[in-house]
Order: sequence, then C-alpha cells, then structure tokens
Amino acid sequence: MSYGSIVDITASGASWQTAQQDKLGCQGVDASRTMAKTDSERMRKYKTKIENVGRKYGIESALIAGIISRESRAGNVLHNGWGDWNPSRGAYNAWGLMQVDVNPNGGGHTARGEWDSEEHLCQGAEILVYFIGRIRNKFSGWSREQQLKGAIAAYNMGDGNVHSYDKVDEKTTGKDYSNDVVARAQWYKDNGYNS
Repeated sequence: MSYGSIVDITASGASWQTAQQDKLGCQGVDASRTMAKTDSERMRKYKTKIENVGRKYGIESALIAGIISRESRAGNVLHNGWGDWNPSRGAYNAWGLMQVDVNPNGGGHTARGEWDSEEHLCQGAEILVYFIGRIRNKFSGWSREQQLKGAIAAYNMGDGNVHSYDKVDEKTTGKDYSNDVVARAQWYKDNGYNS
C-alpha cells in the first residue's frame, strides 16, 4: 500500500491495562491477537464495507479492522452507535465503529452516516489519511511504516501529541494505542483481510 505495509511495522501490542478489558492473563502482541480474534465473528459482517473503504482510500482493510477492534470491539461496546461516555459533558464523545470524535473539545467532527455504515467508515478513513499527511509533513525522515504508525497514534490523540517514534504512544489511551492497533491489524491480515 502507498501508506506503508502493516506487516512491516514493529508493534509491542496491548498494555496490561488494555488487556484487562478481556481479563486476559497476558499483555503485548498475544493479548492484541486474542482480542482481535474475539472480535472476528462480529467483524465478519462488516468485511465487505471495510474492504470497499480500504480500496477507496488506499488503506489496508486489516488496518481498518484493527482500528474497529480497538475502538468499538466491532460494535460490541457501543450504545446505539455511541461510545466513550463523558460524564462531565453528560454525552458520548465518539460515534460509530471507528469512534469518530464528536466532542467539541476533541476532534469536533460531525458524525456521518449510520454507526455501522460505509459512509461512517469513509469518514474514519478520511481522518486517518489526514493524520498520515500531517505525520508525513512533521516527520519527513521517518519511513512510510513509521509515519503510518505515527498516524495511527494521532488518530487516537491528535498529531500534536506525537513527538518521537520511540515514544509514539506516550500520550495515547492506555499508552499503547498504535502498538495495539498494529498488532490487531496484523492478526486480521493473517486471517483474511488482505485488500
């Protein structure tokens, strides 16, 4: 892919904190792969949409599936399409499978499409492509794969919080976002998400 290959990115996987979502007795790549596998049956119903969007935006379908697995557990943790409850706002922060940030103090996006629609996935892919461009400009000396991993971290917390490759997840949720997403995406790549 023009943005780099997900299989060529080194990833340490999920932190202990993230792995505890499933009460796993492990962390790292094994935990990420286990959670991706847990989500795979639910993910199957979105596979055609994921592949269509991946082709449209030049993003590996496995990466889109990895983000969906991390963000919404393939829709399993959403409430009528909404997620990331913010008690201080009395509202949810994010919409859909890819959890597009609608918080005015966060991403401030306007939700597009139904929560599980191709239109929603297009919006998530557009946000990721935007961050790929931002990270490429900010870190022009990084390899395409490093830039892609930086953009995955930025999808979670904004490109202003990506300062170095060796600490790419320093400010992400669980301090493992890009490493976990990449490890999940690598599992999906090995299990039928090849476009």
